[in-house]
Amino acid sequence: MRTRAVVRQAVADDAAAVAAVRRVVAPYKVMSTAAVRHLLTVQAPGERFLPLVAERDGEIVAWASAGLNVWTSEPGQAGLLIFVHPEHRGQGIGSELAERLHQHLTEVGAVRVRTFVQPEGLEFARNLGYDGTRQMHYAGVELTGLPEQPPTPDGIVLVPLDAVDPRAAYEADSIASLDEPSDSPLDAVEYDAWFEEIWKNPSVDKTLSVAAMAGDEVAAFTVVETAGDRMWSGMTGTIPPYRGKGLAKLVKSVALRKAAAAGLTSAYTSNDDANGPMLAINNWFGYRRVHTELCLLRTL
Repeated sequence: MRTRAVVRQAVADDAAAVAAVRRVVAPYKVMSTAAVRHLLTVQAPGERFLPLVAERDGEIVAWASAGLNVWTSEPGQAGLLIFVHPEHRGQGIGSELAERLHQHLTEVGAVRVRTFVQPEGLEFARNLGYDGTRQMHYAGVELTGLPEQPPTPDGIVLVPLDAVDPRAAYEADSIASLDEPSDSPLDAVEYDAWFEEIWKNPSVDKTLSVAAMAGDEVAAFTVVETAGDRMWSGMTGTIPPYRGKGLAKLVKSVALRKAAAAGLTSAYTSNDDANGPMLAINNWFGYRRVHTELCLLRTL
C-alpha cells in the first residue's frame, strides 16, 4: 500500500522537482527550473500567491498554485492551476490541493477563479463547480525549414530585446496585452511588478527576443523563453498604430531563426481560440497543434 501524500507549501528548493512534474503532465508548456524558482520567489504582495506541492516518500508528485490577478482592474479575480503526475491520480491528491487553494482564495477575497484543464480533467473540474468559457490551443514547430523571412518595412529597425529600454518594452507590452482574449482585461499592469516578474524572469532570453523599433517606440515585439533546447513564445504583440504591416510575423520570424542558430531545436506557443490573427501567423510558420486545454471559471 502506498503511503499517503503530504501537502505542504512549496519552497524555492522544490523548483527542479516541480519543473519535472510539469514536463510530465504538460510537456508542451516550456518552463525551465530557473523559471519555476522565479515563479516561487517573485510575486507582487497583492497576489497573495500560494504554491503547494504534494509529496510522497520524499518525491514531489503534484504541484498547484493560486493567487489573485493584480493585473486587472476587476476586483477579486484569481487563477488556480493543479498538476498531478499521471501515476498518482485518482487518489484524492488533486481534491486536497483544490480544497486548500479554494479556502485560501476565499480568505484573501477572491470572487471568481480561472483555471485551465486538459480534456481528461474536465469532469474533475466540473465536479468542483467550474464551467467552460474558452479553449487554449498549444502548438509546436521544429526549427528547421522555416519559411522565408518577411521584408522589413521602411522606418522599422529590428533589435534584440536587450537593446531596448525596459520602460519602452513595458509600455508596448501593456498596450498590446489590452487586446489579449481574456475573462478579465489586463488593464492594471504596474511597471515595478512587470519589471520583476517579466523583465527579470531568468528564462527570458533577451538576445533571442526581438523588437521592431519605430524611432524610440517599440512597434512590435516577441519574447523568447528557453528551457534546454526548446523555446516558448512568451508574448508577441504589436501596438495599434503599427498593426496591419506584418510586424508580428516579422519579429517572430527573426526570433525563430535566431533560436535555431543558437542551437534550439523546437518552439512552442499557445493561443486563445479567439485569437485568429496570431493563429494564422503560427500556421504560416508551420506550427502544429499538440494539445488543447479548456479555460474554466468558478464563482466563489
